[in-house]
Amino acid sequence: MNQDSQFSGKADQGDTRPILIVPYMWIGDFVRNHTVVRVLNERWPNRPVDLLTTSLCAPLVDYMPGVREAIVWDLPRGRLAVGRQLGLANLLRERNYGTALVLPRTWKAAIAPALAGIPERVGFVGEFRFGLLNRWRWGEKKLPRFIDKNAALAQSDGAPLPAEWPVPQLRVPTGDILRWRQANGLSAGAAVALAPGSVGVSKRWTYYPEAARLLAERGLEVWVVGGPGEKGLAQEIVAAGGPGVRDLTGNDLRNGVLAMAAAGVAISNDSGLMHIAAALGTPTMGIFGPTSPYLWAPLNGLAATVVQDKSVLSCQPCQSTICKMNDHRCMRDIAASEVVEIAQRVLGGVGTRAST
Repeated sequence: MNQDSQFSGKADQGDTRPILIVPYMWIGDFVRNHTVVRVLNERWPNRPVDLLTTSLCAPLVDYMPGVREAIVWDLPRGRLAVGRQLGLANLLRERNYGTALVLPRTWKAAIAPALAGIPERVGFVGEFRFGLLNRWRWGEKKLPRFIDKNAALAQSDGAPLPAEWPVPQLRVPTGDILRWRQANGLSAGAAVALAPGSVGVSKRWTYYPEAARLLAERGLEVWVVGGPGEKGLAQEIVAAGGPGVRDLTGNDLRNGVLAMAAAGVAISNDSGLMHIAAALGTPTMGIFGPTSPYLWAPLNGLAATVVQDKSVLSCQPCQSTICKMNDHRCMRDIAASEVVEIAQRVLGGVGTRAST
């Protein structure tokens, strides 16, 4: 028997043992994990799917259709934390998982599923995980995109990639949005949500204050959305934009989800909030400089993909978190007036995929 035959869909379709996904825990990557959930739901509709998650990402699971449960367990990034790994393994053992998909290539990600004795532990070869995984996959480096690498693990070994993957979905009840607006003293009118943060300063477009001012001058309500790390940026944007601009940054990711669900259009760097907005179905403008839209834009598609086209930069895309060449021209050459003009077209129902 091929070592992967049981996980290939050739097994007894009456198998109802749940499946655990061990995902990447960055917010944007966690949203894209929902594609993996949807692939599994389609292949094994009788097998519940659970997601291991951190406290930070846990609110996202409440809005993900097809996920039975979030297993919330925070593990430190910089050390092994044997006690925490053993505690997680005990928790997983109690849930009688039949299969674990270990998406990260790190050996730490595979420890708890192995200690829990989950019969099938699927993942790509990497970081000396022999013994921790027992359903090896090869050829990760040949897969073009991050989503291809992850979702391929939900297919049978060697299966061709589909022309299109199922797109991530986040669904927020209308009542939740209305209550959120009321709790924050917000009107029912269309608003523009700005997401000025990102992991890596090179991905941050620096003209959000000017854009907020221009949007407010045109009578639009503007919300600044992000986590506690964006509080300083939000204060700068509010100061530039005036009373029509609200700081909605905070500690709870749920607040960011609800803000993006309520917005008429979202303007975002290449960040987790961009993926959240797109998965919610909110018209989303993604501003790209050092990263490639092909590799990192949401599968859902964007109302506008904004990149500079005034000059050809040999360093773009560099995929670097810090600009080391050309004084950040890939972002500086995207003018606030151009972004605002596109936002107004999007609000009017005219989407664009053209560069600015």
